[in-house]
Amino acid sequence: MVLRIGILFSYIVLLIQGSVYSQQESKAICDSLISKGVKLMQEGDHVRSLELLVKAQTMARENNWHNQRFLAYNNMGANYYSMHDLGEALDHYLQAYTIAIKELGEKYEMIVLNNIAVLYLKEDNFDKALEYFSRAFTIANKNADTTKIAYYAVNLGLVANQKHELDKARSYFDIAIPLLKDKPDMLQKAYLGRAENMMQEGQYISAKEMLEKLAKLTGKTQQDTKLYALNLLSELSLETQNNAEAIQYAKDMLLESDDVESQLMAYEQLAKIYKQDNQLEQALIAKDSVLMATQRLHNIKNGRLFETGKVRFEIQNYRNQLQDQRQRLRDERNVFIIFLALAVIIILLFIWALRINYTKGQQRKVLHARNEELMSLALEKERLDRSLLEKKLKEEEVRALLEEERLQNEIETRNRKLSAKALHLLERNEMLSRLVHELEDSHGAQQQTKLKAYIRKLKGIIKTDNEWEQFIKHFEEVNQGFLSSVKEKHPPLNSNDLRFISYVYMNLSTKEIASVLNITDSACRKRKERISRKMNLQDSSQLYDYLSAF
Repeated sequence: MVLRIGILFSYIVLLIQGSVYSQQESKAICDSLISKGVKLMQEGDHVRSLELLVKAQTMARENNWHNQRFLAYNNMGANYYSMHDLGEALDHYLQAYTIAIKELGEKYEMIVLNNIAVLYLKEDNFDKALEYFSRAFTIANKNADTTKIAYYAVNLGLVANQKHELDKARSYFDIAIPLLKDKPDMLQKAYLGRAENMMQEGQYISAKEMLEKLAKLTGKTQQDTKLYALNLLSELSLETQNNAEAIQYAKDMLLESDDVESQLMAYEQLAKIYKQDNQLEQALIAKDSVLMATQRLHNIKNGRLFETGKVRFEIQNYRNQLQDQRQRLRDERNVFIIFLALAVIIILLFIWALRINYTKGQQRKVLHARNEELMSLALEKERLDRSLLEKKLKEEEVRALLEEERLQNEIETRNRKLSAKALHLLERNEMLSRLVHELEDSHGAQQQTKLKAYIRKLKGIIKTDNEWEQFIKHFEEVNQGFLSSVKEKHPPLNSNDLRFISYVYMNLSTKEIASVLNITDSACRKRKERISRKMNLQDSSQLYDYLSAF
């Protein structure tokens, strides 16, 4: 009996030692899960990455491993940021920030502060981004962490450039550049920010030299730096009135870009350059490309929103599976505990009582955890409903804008057809006028009565108003309310004045209008001056601009 008791106690001691070793082994497993999750995130497999990080976070929470919990939440936020779900990213960064404040200290705090600042920078909220970058920079200086000082100084310089605080931006880049000699990727970003700063200060030659070096970078990690350098070079060329060079840099950017956002930026730059260079047809083509790229980007974002929702569902499903697995493990452990208790009850009855208390405590924890999960699910559902409503409102707004653009294009098309018709009538009247003059000047025309009748008939065709009345009717249908608005604002105008105004609105020249109305150029100019006086305009040359404002 004594021998059996000794063996049993030896077994219990081995179990305790095994528990300590298992805890150490579990911590290594947790670290391994985080490392694998980060690697999968960098490879773009966000679903699998989040599964591993959720598992690591659960292990860390159960064992109060604060460092592992921080890393899990921080990298989960980075996953959601990569999937453009900034709300979820911010939620996870705030979880990491809370752990850093309560348990880990300032070195961890500055990491998550920088990440939160990047989110605000992504939303163009430069004031908030500056606030959090500054706090991270202050902590890095306090801890003499030169690498972090350099990184945060670059970020602060980029924000200062956006806020046009040029002296501050220059001072931050002067701090960062000497500290980044062993960090080539970040060093290039620092040079890029410094070049943008010099460009804003008007140091175009120095800025161009630095940007041209950055535009020759190779490698996937430097792709964003190269594209932004080309964009700045195009802006710089446009500022220095070298439009041809600006166009070439924008085209180079378009050739180098492999994502829709970069292509959209290149097309917008081309549209701006062509418009300034008065190449309206090319500007219109570039603007169409901007619209197409915007639509592709919208489709991609919608797809990413769907992918994010799918990831959330899969993560929740994985959590449920993990919960079931944990429950099975608890059940198996309870069976083992009961078996052990039955074996030990003969020796120590009080061990059985302690085990009962322990089991009850575990059950209370399970109930509490389930209540927390139910509350979390309810909050998640509410957030998803709100997200879907916002998405629907955005889609309605986009459809309304597209419909408005379609109607505007339709009006422009009809006006072009009316202009073509007016010019056709103009050419017809000119041809008939020339034919009448030739017939009148021909030999013997005065003596031939029949020929005179034809001439009168042709003159009557030139002077007829039926077709022009039909034209005015079509013009009013296309430009709904235009003539009515003009008449309402200027009652002295008669119907002939309104006809003349419609031709001016269609941007016909004085000579073309004179031919359409079958009057001389001098009479046409006088009529234009008379109408301008009726409309209280000081100069008849202002008539077209005034009408275009209706």
